Amino acid sequence: MTGKVSTTTVSWDVVSVDKPEDVNVVIGQAHFIKTVDDLHEALVGVSPSLRFGLAFCEASGPRLVRRTGNDAELVDLATDTALAIAAGHSFVIFLREGFPVNILNPVKAVPEVCTIFCATVNPVEIVVAATPRGRGIAAVIDGQTPLGVETDVDVTERRELLRAIGYKL
Repeated sequence: MTGKVSTTTVSWDVVSVDKPEDVNVVIGQAHFIKTVDDLHEALVGVSPSLRFGLAFCEASGPRLVRRTGNDAELVDLATDTALAIAAGHSFVIFLREGFPVNILNPVKAVPEVCTIFCATVNPVEIVVAATPRGRGIAAVIDGQTPLGVETDVDVTERRELLRAIGYKL
């Protein structure tokens, strides 16, 4: 084999995702300018009451943050977060009146979507690697570390909660 291998340096940034407590966030990676429109269509098809804002970072060409949604506050929040993460082909979706479990399969079914890094209401930090070429999401810190293992009482409470919010019979 012939070819040149080069190395470079990497630096790390941690981006805190600042959001209201009642807002869920989904962060992923996709490709192609069509992503923002296809994600919008996938989200509006989930529920007429779903409120969302999304932003997508282009990785080439004009390298704009493309944005859309049906809630101006959430669109602005997604745009600000995408700009802070600044990783090519990453997208950020903020939700109200719905949960990530409601949108994950439609989002994953969008042909341009490559991966989902997180889907949560928890406080989130995004670990970003930066090289001279650009930035990429390396890891996600979602919530806090466990404090123990659930007991039989905890199992019962978990199942009762799922029934109370309509996710189990």
